[in-house]
Amino acid sequence: QVQLVESGGGLVQAGGSLRLSCAASGGTFNNYLMGWYRQAPGKQRDLVAIITSGGSTVYLDSVKGRFTISRDNAKNTVYLQMNSLKPEDTAVYYCKARYMSKDYWGQGTQVTVSS
Repeated sequence: QVQLVESGGGLVQAGGSLRLSCAASGGTFNNYLMGWYRQAPGKQRDLVAIITSGGSTVYLDSVKGRFTISRDNAKNTVYLQMNSLKPEDTAVYYCKARYMSKDYWGQGTQVTVSS
C-alpha cells in the first residue's frame, strides 16, 4: 500500500512562488511514476506535471517555464516548484503515484493565488 502526504500549499500573491512536496511511503519509490494534478472548484482534475522513474518530465502547456517537477529518491519525495504564479493557478493540488498498475492519491493541498 502506497501512502502519499502533500505539503507546502498556501496563499501567495500573483508573481510569487511556492514549493509543494509529496512524501511517499510503501512500495519502492524509485519505481513510481509520480505526478501532480490540480482541481479548481467546479472543474475537472487536470494533469500538471509528471516525472518518470528515470527523471523524464511532461508538463501542462500553461505551466511550462514556470513550474518544475523533481524527485529525490533518497527521500521518497517528489516536488513541484511553482514560480510566477497566476490567479488561474488557484486549485487543490494532488500528488499521484502509479505503481504496479495502480494509482494512489494524496489528500491534496490548497494553493490560492491572489491578484
